[in-house]
Amino acid sequence: MLFYSITALINAATSIILGLIVYFKNKKANLNKTFAMLCLSVAAWASFFLFWLIFGNTKSTALLFGRALNIAAIFIPITYFHFITIFLNIYQKKKKLVILGYLLSFALFITGFTSLFVKNVEPELSFLWYPKPGIAYHFFTLMFCSFILYGWYLLYKTIKKTTGTTNLQIKYILIGTLIGVISGSTSFFPVYNIPVPPFGNGLVVIWVIFITLAILRYHLFEIRIVLTELLVGAIGLILLVQAITAETLGLKIFGVFLLMLFSIVGYFLIKGVLREISLRTELQKAYIELKKLDTAKSEFVSIASHQLRTPLTAVKGYISMMQEGTYGKMPEKMEKPLDNIFASNERLIKLVNDLLSVSRIESGRMEMKLEKTSLEQIISSIVEELKPAAEVKKKKIYLKWEKPKKALPKISLDKEKMRQVIMNLIDNAIRYTEKGGITIKVQNLKSKIRIVVSDTGMGLTKSELSKMFESFSRGAAGTRLYTEGAGLGLYIARRFVEMHKGKIWAESPGKGKGSTFFIELPYRWQNRI
Repeated sequence: MLFYSITALINAATSIILGLIVYFKNKKANLNKTFAMLCLSVAAWASFFLFWLIFGNTKSTALLFGRALNIAAIFIPITYFHFITIFLNIYQKKKKLVILGYLLSFALFITGFTSLFVKNVEPELSFLWYPKPGIAYHFFTLMFCSFILYGWYLLYKTIKKTTGTTNLQIKYILIGTLIGVISGSTSFFPVYNIPVPPFGNGLVVIWVIFITLAILRYHLFEIRIVLTELLVGAIGLILLVQAITAETLGLKIFGVFLLMLFSIVGYFLIKGVLREISLRTELQKAYIELKKLDTAKSEFVSIASHQLRTPLTAVKGYISMMQEGTYGKMPEKMEKPLDNIFASNERLIKLVNDLLSVSRIESGRMEMKLEKTSLEQIISSIVEELKPAAEVKKKKIYLKWEKPKKALPKISLDKEKMRQVIMNLIDNAIRYTEKGGITIKVQNLKSKIRIVVSDTGMGLTKSELSKMFESFSRGAAGTRLYTEGAGLGLYIARRFVEMHKGKIWAESPGKGKGSTFFIELPYRWQNRI
């Protein structure tokens, strides 16, 4: 019986403490008030259960406290249901049902100290005297099951409609009440002569703990401190009871010593968990601030890029007209400087466009314009555009496009975005290849299509491969051979491919051994568009 006594004491003490914590958190809130009422009902039930265990040695006292503990349990289902309706903001819709529940509870309460509720007490299992039901008790059992099960149904139905903290809170309440109520319901078994002891009473406290966590808006990592404190407190109570009930003075002294030692260890344990949670809270605040700064950065980049693009486009137009002789014949010595200015302006325009793309991607404002497109046509036009490039002529490297023998079906793509991705890969391969050349292939796999761009260029190390598709990341060869790059092209390419539900990656045997870039696009996703 010591186990039942200790768990009853823990249930009563925990319910009172947590009920008071929540109530004083906001005394005016109906949610907090109804939860305090629920805690009071659970605490009263647990307290009378403890008195019944301690003082119920005779049939008369066992009957008295047996009726008292069951009377206390009468208000548990309706206070729980009342709490659920307020928590889910449906009290007004369920108000009549809540009022009916309280009326039924008070009606049962009136019969509580009569034989209509608890008829008598009889020996049951290891208990000397256990309450047996009267006619009214059957109505209590039915009411208990009805209000609890309906409350669970309302919680479960609402989980599907919510997200974030609210969703997490509802899950806490549902999980806690499932464990607590199912465990506490084992008290009904001996009442109805079912030979199962009320072993689950010790877990009733879980119900109160989880609801408290939900009300006080604890997050997952904060559960640790609450459960740690409760665990330390529960073990401390058990050690205290053992010290008090020890048979000899030596065992009492040893029990007190053990309790003091555990109290010191428990103090440092709780302190350590608190310190960890404090650090996590600071990290969370820092993360929120970082997100704000990141958003501000994205907005600044977007605004600045828009402001820069207009004058750069104007500069490009005027330079083009000067090169074409719109303003008269241009001196020969001006041709080279203007060519350099035009090339520099083009690089700036590309950089501004890349920054705009990054800003739109990171802010979720990048739109997809899907249309049925032939990948072969996209790649063919890119190859034709890049073949006469001056870099290719100077280096005398080949640019080979191995078209598939069987024509590929058209697939739904954002044509401009996919063109930009493939263009970037081939252009990079040309820039970083000194000897040999570049080969482009398209492979028709069963559920996906794969684009392969291979080169005989500078190659990549494992470290460079791991950072290749990050923003503002460039390999050593890129920094040395093409100083104007910003390291955004492959990052944008990755994000564009991911927007098509595909993937992009690179492979390389090592430095000086070339590189191969792969793009995979799933057919199934594309065909659903």
